Amino acid sequence: MVRPTLLTSLVAAAYAAVAVANKLPGAYIVELEDGHDHATVLNHIDGEASTRMTFDYKLFRGLSFKYHDPQAAESRSKQLAALPAVKNMWPVRIVSKQAVGGVQVVDTPLDDDMVLMKAGRLPKDKVAPHIMTQVDKLRAKGITGKGVKIAVIDTGIDWTHPALGNGCFGKGCLVSFGTDLVGDAFNSTNPAIPGNKPMDCVGHGTHVAGIIAAQKNPLGFTGAATGVTLGAYRVFGCQGDTTNDVLVAAFNKAFEDGANIITASIGAPEGWSEDPWALTASRIVQAGVPCTIAAGNDGASGLFYTDSGASGKGVTAVASYDNVDAPLVSFHSTYNINDGRSIDFIYTPGDPSEWGVPLPLYATSLDYHIDDDACKPLPANTPDLSKYIVLVRRGSCLFTDKLNNVVAKGAQYVMFYNNEPDAVIVSPDDPTIVKATGMVSPKIGINWVKLLKAGRKVTVNIANLAQSKPVLSSSPNNITGGTVSTYSSWGPTWEMEFKPQIGAPGGGILSTLPVFMGSYGVMSGTSMATPLTAAIIALISEVRGTFDPELMTNLLSSTAKPSQFNDGNNTYAEIAPAPQQGGGLVQAFDAAYTTSLLSPSSLSFNDTDHLATNLNFTIANKGSRAVTYKLDQIPSITMYALGQDGISPMFFPNEPVNAQASLTFSQNSITLPAGHSAVVGVTAKPAAGAINPKRLALWSGYVTIKGSDGSHLSMPYQGLTGSLNKATVLERGQAW
Repeated sequence: MVRPTLLTSLVAAAYAAVAVANKLPGAYIVELEDGHDHATVLNHIDGEASTRMTFDYKLFRGLSFKYHDPQAAESRSKQLAALPAVKNMWPVRIVSKQAVGGVQVVDTPLDDDMVLMKAGRLPKDKVAPHIMTQVDKLRAKGITGKGVKIAVIDTGIDWTHPALGNGCFGKGCLVSFGTDLVGDAFNSTNPAIPGNKPMDCVGHGTHVAGIIAAQKNPLGFTGAATGVTLGAYRVFGCQGDTTNDVLVAAFNKAFEDGANIITASIGAPEGWSEDPWALTASRIVQAGVPCTIAAGNDGASGLFYTDSGASGKGVTAVASYDNVDAPLVSFHSTYNINDGRSIDFIYTPGDPSEWGVPLPLYATSLDYHIDDDACKPLPANTPDLSKYIVLVRRGSCLFTDKLNNVVAKGAQYVMFYNNEPDAVIVSPDDPTIVKATGMVSPKIGINWVKLLKAGRKVTVNIANLAQSKPVLSSSPNNITGGTVSTYSSWGPTWEMEFKPQIGAPGGGILSTLPVFMGSYGVMSGTSMATPLTAAIIALISEVRGTFDPELMTNLLSSTAKPSQFNDGNNTYAEIAPAPQQGGGLVQAFDAAYTTSLLSPSSLSFNDTDHLATNLNFTIANKGSRAVTYKLDQIPSITMYALGQDGISPMFFPNEPVNAQASLTFSQNSITLPAGHSAVVGVTAKPAAGAINPKRLALWSGYVTIKGSDGSHLSMPYQGLTGSLNKATVLERGQAW
């Protein structure tokens, strides 16, 4: 039987499972009631705790602190929460960057001859994510987001990059404002020590910044909104994660510094709109500043796994779509045989990539057909591998196993050689175990093995990435391109709020990296989709002359294109569920110029216990002529949240249900004169039939509105057959 302590309501269990995992022991955030100052709380915790952050902002006043004795923290915090001065109190939680780490497979072959002949730079105006989202159409009209201030809450920005300021920081520069809230040594558990300037030592924030505003560069791409100015708010140190109290401070600081748009590619599973960071973002949105936050990269965890921050009401939570192209950035390097002349080759760096070394090559096997190279502990007579660049065949077992086995013999520099057509970017789970990883083509790897087998000495001289020349190549992504990335987190929130709002390309995105990391690279994640969305809002704001967050979300969602469902291997005829993609893939040009407006951006009919029998939306004709609108619906796939036992959360891809909800409209056709609007009533008949409501069947789809002026709008909807309140669930990761 299931242990009683593991049985609870769905929302409580889901919350508990992730909350315990990312809570900083003994640390809390306090928001003060109006009319009270910080002294009340400081006096209460005097001698018992140390202050982490002080909040003295228009939208949030309070502080965060950490008890010296975590064991006594719970009882003491309850006493503190009861004080009249305390308005809200939350635990401090650890939050991570939203880029996909580990092993990334790129559907572009790492082939020396192909790259050297065809690579170099993108054809003019052929940035695939820009074409996918119609950014290219706005850019063709000269729309660049000129004058818009976008605050990037992240790891900082390398403004010494030639495409991001070339050493210029401050007034008049591309990176014109911002601050370092934490310092280099911050890792989420230790005190933050603010630095002088928000320089990036990780790479994530610089990649995000390039997606927004990279200027012309040798690889031939630019950011989506090259006319904006950026603010860099550094909330991560050089290693580790950050915390929600730091994010509360960063968002408030960016707001008070006058940012027009705030974007953050950060998150951790939470799912409550009353989380302090989510609440902060919501207040900023209510004050008129759009906030785009990554939906998260926990798609494998299935439904109801929205991230903190993104769960905020009014916040634009962004899903990720895979790029229709698969770009690959490689670098030139050289090797020699028996100390002879230098021979050129290219390689793809992993992460970390602290190369800058000339070292002899050592192959863990002289059989270049071997399938399990370094899959088991290396022989006892293996030399000290710290003196070599270690060559390992890609083969069949996990890269983690290979790395652990060669590291056990001292390896610090590991070069894999490929045996598959696609390239791999290798990032260890623990990036501190090696100094550098990389991959070369089968041709180069086999040649090296043959030379070593023949008794030749092969010395590989891999320059520091800052001095290396990047090489760009790409291939079409015909498997998942244009569909929702499988890693993209699913909504809705645990309050049945609609998340995500929309999606943008985030899988396989070319952008800038810090100069010391080679200046350019490819990353994947909702981290990459989110800044593109922020840039698109900047472009739309230039066209429409407003930053109204609600209008922006409505425009983006109603003009977006929902995609078909893809499970990572196959694309199906059915539309992907709305809780996976929101309104769909954003279409910037259509959003900027449509004269038919929908409000709100989505409809949520709640669960069976709280079914919203009648909901409304508004159609407004802002054009100069009358338009007739015809209404219909397209249902998407209904999916179970829980397994057959009715208590175990399902993982991606969730089991589909052969049943959809049906909608009835108060009118199926509406003619609106110019400048007029109409309210449409919607009644939902929930998905029924052979459905087990104990498994929580989430149904969704799209209201479609086709105008006689050629406009095609849509509005996502969702509902749940089953009761969230009555459901019990086994916590994720538990067994019985």
